[in-house]
Amino acid sequence: MKSSLLAPAALVASVLAGATATAHQGPDPIAHWVFNSRSVEGDICHARLGPDLRLEGEYRVAADAGGEALDLLGWNRVTASDAESARLRPGKSLTVAAWVLIDEAERWGGIAGQYGESGPEWVLGYDSDTFTFTIASVDADRPTEIVSKAPYQKGKWSYVVGVYDGESMQLYVNGRLEASSDAPEGAIVTTTPSSLVIASRPDRPDSYPLRGRLREVSLYDLAAKQEWVAHTFDHFKQLVNLQPDARGDALAMVVEPYLQFGTQDGMTVMWQTTQPGTSIVHYGETDACENTVTADDASIHEVRIEGLEPETMYFYRVETTDEEGQSVGSGVSTFSTAVREGTPFAFTIISDTQFNPVVSGKLSELAWAQRPSFLLHPGDLVDTGTNDAHWTQHFFPGMRPLISRVPFYPVLGNHEQNASNYFEYVSVPSPEYYYDFRYGDAHFFMIDTNRNVDPSSEQYRWLDKALGDSKATWKFACHHHPPYSSDEDDYGNLWKQNKSTGGDLRARELSKLYEKHGVDIVWNGHIHSYERTWPVRENKAVSADGPIYMIVGGGGGNLETAGPIRPFFQNQVRRSHHYVMAHLNGETLELRSYDLDDRLFDTVRLEKSR
Repeated sequence: MKSSLLAPAALVASVLAGATATAHQGPDPIAHWVFNSRSVEGDICHARLGPDLRLEGEYRVAADAGGEALDLLGWNRVTASDAESARLRPGKSLTVAAWVLIDEAERWGGIAGQYGESGPEWVLGYDSDTFTFTIASVDADRPTEIVSKAPYQKGKWSYVVGVYDGESMQLYVNGRLEASSDAPEGAIVTTTPSSLVIASRPDRPDSYPLRGRLREVSLYDLAAKQEWVAHTFDHFKQLVNLQPDARGDALAMVVEPYLQFGTQDGMTVMWQTTQPGTSIVHYGETDACENTVTADDASIHEVRIEGLEPETMYFYRVETTDEEGQSVGSGVSTFSTAVREGTPFAFTIISDTQFNPVVSGKLSELAWAQRPSFLLHPGDLVDTGTNDAHWTQHFFPGMRPLISRVPFYPVLGNHEQNASNYFEYVSVPSPEYYYDFRYGDAHFFMIDTNRNVDPSSEQYRWLDKALGDSKATWKFACHHHPPYSSDEDDYGNLWKQNKSTGGDLRARELSKLYEKHGVDIVWNGHIHSYERTWPVRENKAVSADGPIYMIVGGGGGNLETAGPIRPFFQNQVRRSHHYVMAHLNGETLELRSYDLDDRLFDTVRLEKSR
């Protein structure tokens, strides 16, 4: 079979210092897109060959030391129409080639692919570490995926090529064969309708668009040989050697400003930019933001404002300036410092936001409409803690309407995986995986139930002392795993047999301390539903004088269902996405729970006796 692969025409000699190579001779691709200022006009990328592409989302054409490329800044999608996509089907043989720069890891990322109603036909993609190539052939039961041996380097250019000849598939990275397989055979699956999608992966429910840059994508109905791939890469290998900081104009906001650990006299402001730069917060009691606080250069910026007045509203905005003198900033937002003891306040509780910024975004807007003082988050902020994009494209965009105006106080869930991302994005007192804070007449105790919490553990001993020392009117605890739950299958499959632990037995060890020290409410997540218990003491429901346990795991994760029986501890249970508002005034506490349509579905009022 005759094979060939053209050199990327986009990488003309003028964009690379010292590069004088001309395009390699050979058959034309069936489609070729170059993403530069000459081809990108509004929301259209005009093709060199093949159909034009439609651009959706956040993008710009930007330059680095190697030339121009499409800089993908957030949610994005690049597609050909279904009719045009159908004309691009390569049949039995395929080569797809792309120059790509990945800024953020993704569990299932797409560079380019063809997708039908039943799934992918072919995909050139990447995961959290490596590049991938997938083929669905008519003679195979399921799609075959191969994975590169070497990991990609974030922030650096790579030339990635997937090849299929009807009998075998290969994946090349920077001219080298990285993976191959003889598993698929026959023509590539075709379905109607079918869509060509670039910079996204619509077949994966928890994938998100590519964050990085695309220089060009080429598609051939021929299978390239290894020497052609190596020869093509060799012309423009200078791109691979560009340093990440050579992307001089790439300074942009990755995570918009959000708030951490508010006290009566201080607030922490955090945000993230694509490049390191000086961190500046402008703040004040008017929208002029006449005061400033500056911190050292960073990409994840953390600035503490001190010397504030209690119970006071402030305006703030942020600014980052890099070493090239370029600046990026935010609009003006507001926050309030913590209240004094004796002042009424309210806060909201949302948990298990995970991979659903649509749901968490709506909940955060509904909660903000009630003007809480802060957010309590019992864990599973994201679906995969090690995945950068799950923070920058799931959690922070979804929660932005709320956490740009009020601080959030989280604990680690199991999905955070104890990843460094959590500790980089969250600023709470050391050791961070457990801590406490005072707010008005309440004292909050934040625990990590992914770690040991038995009576001999560090957390148990700390909690025993901290609870005993607290003189607060109200004591609240927050950790991810629920000591009591009526869930159908997490603690024993109640649809197959009648045995269940009724909750997490490891976390239930802490109940002894909650009963000993008069903890009022324990907030948990992990189970994606809502549940409120009666007061519980010594593993029995009581009318008073026992902690109430509340599961508030309806922040965005896939919903779960209660088992077929009502256990002794259950007061209220509901399968829905939701948020909870807690209103505290002296010795009165009111809890109100709302669904995704903002309908009130549960209330409780607690009174403290003097």
